[in-house]
Amino acid sequence: MLDCGMHMGFNDDRRFPDFSYITQNDRLTEFLDCVIISHFHLDHCGALPYMSEMVGYDGPIYMTHPTKAICPILLEDYRKITVDKKGETNFFTSQMIKDCMKKVVAINLHQTVQSKAHKKEILERLLRLAFQIVFSVQVDDDLEIKAYYAGHVLGAAMVQIKVGSESVVYTGDYNMTPDRHLGAAWIDKCRPDIMISESTYATTIRDSKRCRERDFLKKVHETVERGGKVLIPVFALGRAQELCILLETFWERMNLKAPIYFSTGLTEKANHYYKLFITWTNQKIRKTFVQRNMFEFKHIKAFDRSYADNPGPMVVFATPGMLHAGQSLQIFKKWAGNEKNMVIMPGYCVQGTVGHKVLSGQKKLEMEGRQVLEVKMQVEYMSFSAHADAKGIMQLIRMAEPRSVLLVHGEAKKMEFLKDKIEQEFSINCFMPANGETSTMITNPNVPVDISLSLLKREAALGGPLPDPKKPRPMHGTLIMKDSSLRLVSPDQALKELGLSEHQLRFTCRVQLQDPHSDADTLARIYTHLKSVLKEYSIQHLPDGTVMVESILIKVSSAAEDSNTKLLLLSWSYQVRSEGEK
Repeated sequence: MLDCGMHMGFNDDRRFPDFSYITQNDRLTEFLDCVIISHFHLDHCGALPYMSEMVGYDGPIYMTHPTKAICPILLEDYRKITVDKKGETNFFTSQMIKDCMKKVVAINLHQTVQSKAHKKEILERLLRLAFQIVFSVQVDDDLEIKAYYAGHVLGAAMVQIKVGSESVVYTGDYNMTPDRHLGAAWIDKCRPDIMISESTYATTIRDSKRCRERDFLKKVHETVERGGKVLIPVFALGRAQELCILLETFWERMNLKAPIYFSTGLTEKANHYYKLFITWTNQKIRKTFVQRNMFEFKHIKAFDRSYADNPGPMVVFATPGMLHAGQSLQIFKKWAGNEKNMVIMPGYCVQGTVGHKVLSGQKKLEMEGRQVLEVKMQVEYMSFSAHADAKGIMQLIRMAEPRSVLLVHGEAKKMEFLKDKIEQEFSINCFMPANGETSTMITNPNVPVDISLSLLKREAALGGPLPDPKKPRPMHGTLIMKDSSLRLVSPDQALKELGLSEHQLRFTCRVQLQDPHSDADTLARIYTHLKSVLKEYSIQHLPDGTVMVESILIKVSSAAEDSNTKLLLLSWSYQVRSEGEK
């Protein structure tokens, strides 16, 4: 199972995946080898405790170390909002989150270097690390998974899932553009049978990041200067850090005094995890980390609820990012009625959320208890989303060279456009199934076969070229399957190993011709003709009334209904047939 998220636009059973597609009544353990979580955003991991503890799954759950550390904190925050504040039922408990996380197996991106290894071996391993070679995890005898850096948020990973010679790459969410605190996604030319790619921005090609940052700072500055308040709904980790770094630098340069606040507690947590997982950030932050921690902000302070009613300008980063619950929604309700104020949505909002409604231009919103909220504040959408745009998706396909692509995590009309573009540019199949729909792809699996040395020597002795992966050629031998492995050996070796005796297989065909002579005369005339045209072959007229050309037997008989119609029976061995085909 690839990711196990929740839908932020629903407050009933529809927020969780419909696991009846997998099983009606049984536990999921019987049907899943493992679960892989790409990153800590709730639309990718939010249903994990529900799936493992309420539906029932006891197998391994794979995720990176940063995701393992951050995921339970976000799950608990969301549980508090949903259960403790809203009083909803049919939701997982704190204990269920803990029990679920016990099933997690953390995976790394890069190979570790053993200190006991030989100097040359260490150097070789370090060189491999420099080229971002990742290592794989063997789930069981057949299944292997490999993680690649995805950018997007701290700890986000793409995964390659391999069974035998067939493989799938699941991208999760990824970003092909490096930003102020994370690097760009990377994958090698792994040529999977299918790539399952997100398509959030399937038809978008973003403008320059520098222009976007300049517009963002201008809008924030103008609002603050006229005494307004700016609300920036964000998720705790990710775009929040990106925009905090941007505003911190701008405030320092412009010597601005208006306060900037961040949701209480989350700044400290974010700081802790960015320090702990500094290797997951970009090169610049890693280099300057010792001299200056980019995540210790001078101008950004912890937010208290009472501050929302304070007079004068301020900037507040509040969670969650889609205005569907929590502190960001509470502040939005208080500030929405003042045209001086502004809300800047820096990322994608799922349909059904308040964020999506205000971005669609709705000025009157029906809130809980049928209260109507009039929106007078300015609404701006500035995509600082860490998702790949259309150009980035095409770039990743070019990198990995998949045999087919399956688009998920997007809107149908936009996906249709991208699907056509992928099929046109790469000449590969592209699928975009709806929920509950099955897509079938045809693959060409390679079946590994060991070949005996004696057979290779025999082939070499015949004068042909040895097998070359780039220039395939047929080889004649006997295929033996033993303990799920295949070997190609010479027929003699196969007979010896299996304790069998050799049988001769002969092919026979019948040819009709008209000849008034006797059967013996017809055969004699055939013998004489063959001797004259096949001078280099051994041709014998045998006492039993047959002619033999090498190992091919020829026999003549008359048809019962007409003695002038002669039936020629030709019989040859399998070996002669295969040599003739060559």
